[in-house]
Amino acid sequence: MNPTTLTNPTSPTTVPTPQESTMDAVVLERQHEIRVRPVPGLRPVGPGEVRIGVHTVGICGSDVHYFTHGRIGPYVVEAPMVLGHEASGTVLEVGEGVTHLAVGDRVCMEPGIPNPRSRASRLGMYNVDPDVQFWATPPVHGCLQPEILHPADFTYRLPEQLSLEEGALIEPFAVAVHAATKARIAPGDVVAVVGAGTIGVLTAVAAAASGASRVYISDVAPEKFAQVEAYPTIHPVDATRQDLGEVVREATDGWGADVVFEASGSPRVFGSLWEVPAPGGTVVLVGIPVDPVPLDIAAAQARELRIETVFRYANSYQRAIELAASPAVDLKALISATYPFEEAVAAFERGAEGRSTDTKIQIRVAGA
Repeated sequence: MNPTTLTNPTSPTTVPTPQESTMDAVVLERQHEIRVRPVPGLRPVGPGEVRIGVHTVGICGSDVHYFTHGRIGPYVVEAPMVLGHEASGTVLEVGEGVTHLAVGDRVCMEPGIPNPRSRASRLGMYNVDPDVQFWATPPVHGCLQPEILHPADFTYRLPEQLSLEEGALIEPFAVAVHAATKARIAPGDVVAVVGAGTIGVLTAVAAAASGASRVYISDVAPEKFAQVEAYPTIHPVDATRQDLGEVVREATDGWGADVVFEASGSPRVFGSLWEVPAPGGTVVLVGIPVDPVPLDIAAAQARELRIETVFRYANSYQRAIELAASPAVDLKALISATYPFEEAVAAFERGAEGRSTDTKIQIRVAGA
């Protein structure tokens, strides 16, 4: 019987045979089945690469979706796949030509590796490079294992102000920073955020830190707002009792929000989304609906709204790190629970529960 092929240039390539060196990893075998089991050890570090001891990995909604549904759009789990893409760790070895990192550096890793020669990369939009290899996106392996190899150019040293746990939150925070950058927030802007999941909360935090005078964030689960209580400029809106558009218009003398972030991905919000921004305002679509949703283009045109879309991030990691290290941001407050590596299955089962009080569940990788 041939071994099952698993593709990723910086991770194991096959299910191990007994004579190979191995390490344990968190593997999605198929839909609804996760195991912690051996995978092959790493090949030698190559030029321009670093070998990293993984410390902390966050569980993303996409990880949970692959676990519960076995697919996200065109990306289908057809073979066993190591999970995880939100990671931090410590440099164990540097390859030839690497000068900006050293053994012992605490780092976080950008999980999407583009083709540097692609047109998208040369235009600075490497996040939409069709050839991008993104951790834990089938058939590419993730990083939930004790060690990984990674390009040094996509590995970032953490400042002393940030813990390794916070370093593992840089990946989702980079999405929020990318969204805030595309929104072109100006000092004093009024901002609204639809959805208080991890990305919604981080987007509200990024908007507040980017100069917004007030940020209104809505959700149908008001218990989620505990994560933003420490931010005086962020104002929760309980969507079970209040309409976000009405709240914002009342606070702005009927004008509306300068910037609106849609971060829920829920198809239900699009019917009234265009009522929240001010004329000439900006709508940034951050959440990704599972299925197509209707858009009232005429309503957007009548108010001459600018519409931006976000897919992951590009050239945002260093900016996210700098902002996270500033007094304006407290990422550690968003960590709901940390599980040891050997309890990774329980961590994913909790993630699949979708507890409204959870923002970010992390796994501490053994041996890091």
